[in-house]
Amino acid sequence: MSVDFTDRTNRPGKILALHLNYPSRIAERGRSPKFPGYFIKAATSIANTGDTIERPKGTELLAFEGEIALIIGETCRRVSPEEGWSKVSGITAANDWGLYDLRHADKGSNVKNKSGDGFTPLGPEVIPAADLDPQALRVRTWLNGNLVQDDTTAELAFPFGQLVADLSQLMTLEAGDIILTGTPAGSSVAQPGDVVEVEVDAPTAPGAPSSGRLVTNVVESAYEMAAFGAQPKVDDTQREEAWGSKAKAGLTDPRAVITQELREKVAETAVATLWAQLRKRGIENCSIDGPTTNHPGRRILGYAKTLRYVPNREDLFKKVGGGYNAQKQAMDSVKPGDVVVMEARGEKGTGTLGDVLALRAQVLGASGVVTDGGVRDSAAVAELDIPVYSNGSHPAVLGRRHVPWEFDATIACGGTTVQPGDVIVGDDDGVIVIPPHLFAEVVNDAFEQEKQDAWVFDQVKAGNKVDGLFPPTGEWKQKYEAWKAGE
Repeated sequence: MSVDFTDRTNRPGKILALHLNYPSRIAERGRSPKFPGYFIKAATSIANTGDTIERPKGTELLAFEGEIALIIGETCRRVSPEEGWSKVSGITAANDWGLYDLRHADKGSNVKNKSGDGFTPLGPEVIPAADLDPQALRVRTWLNGNLVQDDTTAELAFPFGQLVADLSQLMTLEAGDIILTGTPAGSSVAQPGDVVEVEVDAPTAPGAPSSGRLVTNVVESAYEMAAFGAQPKVDDTQREEAWGSKAKAGLTDPRAVITQELREKVAETAVATLWAQLRKRGIENCSIDGPTTNHPGRRILGYAKTLRYVPNREDLFKKVGGGYNAQKQAMDSVKPGDVVVMEARGEKGTGTLGDVLALRAQVLGASGVVTDGGVRDSAAVAELDIPVYSNGSHPAVLGRRHVPWEFDATIACGGTTVQPGDVIVGDDDGVIVIPPHLFAEVVNDAFEQEKQDAWVFDQVKAGNKVDGLFPPTGEWKQKYEAWKAGE
């Protein structure tokens, strides 16, 4: 059945949209919602197949999101998840367009970002819901004829019946209301001149019913954003989220600085030598002083994942210290190759890490943990396959001295500053922090210095004096260069 949703007789009273639902999109975003989260779009944003969408002058991040739209068939309130699907009369294709340039102006409401004219095309055909399995639907999106989104409803985080039930707990859902159910991975940016098509179907249902292709043509607006309103503003974070990845956005991945070649060189280079190279570049305060390793002989190399504790204050601990606090959230959000670095103000009188959270970091692929505080369950932590640097052991729980406060922020650990994404290197001598933009040159020069030092060591071992040899000057310098050329 074809429906003109822009006709006032068919226009929904409300359009309710879900943030995250498809596992592929959740993995792409790196956020795992515990419950559904929504926003509302203006009914005047609705468009039909074949209509145009304007990208305002001076903006760059107009992004498409192919989705399945649920059409509420009867007025309902406080239904159960089991009843929810029965309140849906039909489904169709939707494109939840958004202008990332204006996300900053909305404070999460998505009013200007998502409710522009033409920002919610629907159709062209409505598939009756009565005979459909809500877990056997498919949504696909094409950009200029290329398939860019292709996913099913088999493993949604929040099934459609739950969405209807959840929304109906606080508001009356009326016949004709639309629920946009989230987009899968592959959402990206469209440019003026692009054509975006979305199709929803039920490929295993009798007759394989389909919504048909919902077509939107992207054009450049003749108008710029008015000066009396919020102006377009983007940064690399918005570009990455709009395009779907750093690579698609043409951004350099800050986590790509540790190449395999540099990793191999670090494995053969002492932290002391790396520190010396940083000193040559005017950076002396780059060591995390105090913490020692519980795995002698093991090295760590990775990107800083920061966590900060503030001094315990009972009212604050009661407010934010329990439950799923910043410490647990930080450990749950660890990525492979991270080194968790904790600011504990050098306070040794309690544990900042135990065996369970150390294991969590290990399971998620962390390269190590560094804290300038104490560790409890130290014997169990030492048995894990993850190096931990700390200021010692203590049996007390975290709350004795600390409130877990924030993560992924700039911190102070062991007397130096650590920012998220800094490169952390540690061996038996200790741990240092290397700014990512200096990592390659520091490692390459330190590796060369290690070769020279090894050659000098052999010369001293052979009975030569260190004068003029350590470091090589004059004749010794020439001998070293000749040896290196003959390697």
